Amino acid sequence: MISDWLGTSVTELWLVVVSTLLILVAAIAAIRIAGLRALSKMSSFDFVVTVALGSSVATAAATSASLAAGAVALVTLLAAQWLVAQLRSHTAFDTVVDNTPMLLMVGPDMIERNLEATRVTRSDVLAKLREANVTRLDQVLAVVLETTGDISVLHGEGDLAAELLDGVSGGP
Repeated sequence: MISDWLGTSVTELWLVVVSTLLILVAAIAAIRIAGLRALSKMSSFDFVVTVALGSSVATAAATSASLAAGAVALVTLLAAQWLVAQLRSHTAFDTVVDNTPMLLMVGPDMIERNLEATRVTRSDVLAKLREANVTRLDQVLAVVLETTGDISVLHGEGDLAAELLDGVSGGP
């Protein structure tokens, strides 16, 4: 029998298909209402919400959790993200939920203490320099470990605008 081989009945499999499609529709609707910020990775909090949204969709789609519970979880996560975004824009709350960007390199020089503090290796930085098409270290103006964990490479001719490093810690 197919249910013995699959470990579940055909009816249960159809319920997974229907649940998956319905929770996917609910997720898309909730994200459309919440706006593009719902899937951003602008801060560590945003990243956690994105992962939790994916987990909630998977749980509602592939387990015996009810669709209503999955939809409530989606709405709750997006509401919490909205609330935190509001608090961040009106208070100093961002220092609670966000990491501080860290300077890893100024000009051609890596800042060893910041590499150690952030657990980023020299080879990680060199890989990002290659991705940014840096061909010589003297082209580098700064390298920043962003709040999302991404590494930004600022390079080119001329001076670096000071405001690009606003809020970045770990300067020499």
